Amino acid sequence: MHRVEAIQSDTTRAVGAIGEISGIIERINSIQLTIASSVEEQTATTQEMNRTLSTAAQGAGDIAVTIAGVSDATRRTTDSIGETTKAAQLLAQTSTDLQTLVSRFRY
Repeated sequence: MHRVEAIQSDTTRAVGAIGEISGIIERINSIQLTIASSVEEQTATTQEMNRTLSTAAQGAGDIAVTIAGVSDATRRTTDSIGETTKAAQLLAQTSTDLQTLVSRFRY
């Protein structure tokens, strides 16, 4: 009879231990799900950051192209101003020459 009681006692303790192990496994499973969810959220955040950085880099590239265009337009404007100044000086000289020629003719 002692043997049967010992076996029953051991069985009761084994069932209790299995219950505790099941509880631990459930907690581990819950923690793993939380970790997986966090990793998924972090992955989505990282992807969004990459997309945002890519957009910012594209914007910076567009700004650089625009600045190059403005620089080129400024250079062309500066060149045109130089040419206009030369043309104005030539026109002034031509006007002076014409006044000199006209002043020689008297009525």
